[in-house]
Amino acid sequence: MTPELFTHRNVIIQGITGSSGTVHTKNMLAYGTRIIGGTSPNQQIKDVHGVPVYRTIADIRTKHDVDISIIFVPAPHAKAAVLEAIDAHIPLIICITENIPVHDMLYITQRLACSSSVLVGPNCPGVLIPGVHSLGIIPTALATPGDTAIISRSGTLTYEAMSLLTQRGFGQKYIIGIGGDMVRGISFTDCLDLFEHDSDVARIIMIGEIGGTSEITAADHIKQHISKPVYAYIAGHHAPRGVQLGHAGAILGTNELESAAAKTIRLQAAGAVTATSIDKLIARVK
Repeated sequence: MTPELFTHRNVIIQGITGSSGTVHTKNMLAYGTRIIGGTSPNQQIKDVHGVPVYRTIADIRTKHDVDISIIFVPAPHAKAAVLEAIDAHIPLIICITENIPVHDMLYITQRLACSSSVLVGPNCPGVLIPGVHSLGIIPTALATPGDTAIISRSGTLTYEAMSLLTQRGFGQKYIIGIGGDMVRGISFTDCLDLFEHDSDVARIIMIGEIGGTSEITAADHIKQHISKPVYAYIAGHHAPRGVQLGHAGAILGTNELESAAAKTIRLQAAGAVTATSIDKLIARVK
């Protein structure tokens, strides 16, 4: 991934006529996002907040190049929407939709591996590049441009981190929510590499959760490949076993490495600064 992947300007909205698509299209436009079109099976609606509505991505591409697609399509139809974007060779696909079946995501992952597209999500708040554009549902009022990068599995903790950083005078270059599902697109390590090689990024905030071992993989990657300071918080230190907490992927199984304590210890050993709450973590940022 390169910085340009997130700053290219031609954005479309798949599912623009739905309630979520309509509301967040308005918010993104207000922040300056250049939305050139949207798709919807409802051909009775010709535009949403001045954005023309088309039947397919192919119809949009007869008039425009497309750099980024943001998907608000309901879960039963989200697989088809993501595959349509992959087939259209859209460089960046951001899927906000939650409750997509795991088998659908497994198939999508196979298709992505043979494509030129990058997927963020699903079940995520999207991406915000403060001062440039909003690509999803992240509340823009909490952010300010700067040199801090945030990568997170949790939407609400992302928002809290943004707000606390802004209050302390630490602006943000990237805010990327990778989503909380067990099977998803880009990973912690993908984003860590992006931040490491972007000279505009001075420090990294990483927010993880119980469940899975992606944070363990990220810790090992930090130790070997990341030179910039990393501040990490893992939610769920008091989570009971076998109980899903919020996200589909936030469930503590039998693998000890899935616990918040194990992930925190591994991140500490890798050189990351850690804390037992998000506010304590942001207070330690230098």
